[in-house]
Amino acid sequence: MDDTRRFGPMLAGERETLDHWIDFYRETLLLKIDGLDAAQLCERPLPPSALSPIGLVRHLTEVEAYWLREVTLGEDLPDYYCTQASPDGDFDDVDPTTALADVERYRREMKVTRGGAAGWTDLDGPVRGLRHGEQVNLRWILTHLIEEYARHLGHLDLVREAIDGRVGY
Repeated sequence: MDDTRRFGPMLAGERETLDHWIDFYRETLLLKIDGLDAAQLCERPLPPSALSPIGLVRHLTEVEAYWLREVTLGEDLPDYYCTQASPDGDFDDVDPTTALADVERYRREMKVTRGGAAGWTDLDGPVRGLRHGEQVNLRWILTHLIEEYARHLGHLDLVREAIDGRVGY
C-alpha cells in the first residue's frame, strides 16, 4: 500500500484540522496492517496482552460506528463484535477465517462514518445521541477519536514490530 498521507493542512480551521487527523490515522491503521496475512493479523505476540492487529481493527471499527453513527446521528446499531457473552469480542474472538473480511468491514464503516460526520457541521451544539445519559458535541467526539486512534496505533506499532519487525510512522 502506498503511503499517501500528508501532515497538512497546516493553517486550516478547526473542523478541517480535526477531520484531517482522523483521516490521517485511519490511513495509518491500514498502512500498519498492510502485508500481513490472515494468520498474522490474528497473532497476539505480546503476552499476556490479547492485542492483535485484527483485534485493534475490529475495536476501531466499533469505535467509529459507536461515536459517529450511534452518538452523533442517534442511529441504533448492534455491536459488530462485542456481545453480552463476550464483551471484549472485538479483541478476544479473532479468527483467521474472518480476518480479511473484518478489514473490509472497517473500510466500509469508514465510508459510512465519513459521510455521516461530514453531514454534521456544528461542532458546538449537542449531537443527536447521548453518552452515558449526557449530551456531547461533535468537537468532543472528533477529539476523542483522534485520541483513540493515536493510543491504539501505538499499540499496533508494538504488535506489528513483534510479529515481523516492521516499524514506521
